[in-house]
Amino acid sequence: MDFTVIDAALVGKLLLLLLVGLGPKIALVPFLEKTHAFDTETKARIGRQMVLVAVVTALILFATGALLMRLLHITGGAVAVAGGIILALIAIKMASGPTEKPHEETGLPVDPEKIAVFPLAVPYLLNPVGITVVIIASGEVVSIASAILVIGLILIVAALDYVVFTNIDALAKRMKPASLIVSEVVFGILLTAVAVQLVVSGLGNLGIITPTAAH
Repeated sequence: MDFTVIDAALVGKLLLLLLVGLGPKIALVPFLEKTHAFDTETKARIGRQMVLVAVVTALILFATGALLMRLLHITGGAVAVAGGIILALIAIKMASGPTEKPHEETGLPVDPEKIAVFPLAVPYLLNPVGITVVIIASGEVVSIASAILVIGLILIVAALDYVVFTNIDALAKRMKPASLIVSEVVFGILLTAVAVQLVVSGLGNLGIITPTAAH
């Protein structure tokens, strides 16, 4: 990402990446599965806490990402490769479709506070794409304006998440289970491609390979 010139292309690219990395799509099905036994008020509370944890984590990573990379002697390329590998694991699971009963009971009590933080806030809502984008952006921002842009887009995506996950019951009534499964598989395939691209870009940044330009 080149923050030296802030234009519509940069804003659009960053917003799209954040919608993938911090938007509601990847977390939607896991949220429905993990919270199906709770009442509407509890689901909304889980949704609020999930969004809050994900956004605060994203902002902390943005504030400290560049410093962490320097302290740990890692580069943006290494972060991209790591993010791509973890994303691939999640994406392949999505693309494979459901392999077990989504509402299978374990007999153990479920703590709404815990599932809101893990796995819903991280790694589903703030997923490896979001973590990678935020950390790399932290190291590449060149001005206060570019930092404000990143923070503003994070908050815009967070507002969308808040609307979705605090009104999940109303939205769920309009969702057909079959459509959810199909969209999950399709999105999983697309995310697998994103994961591959992250790894390729990271390896290119590390000088290990020379990616060819897309035509």
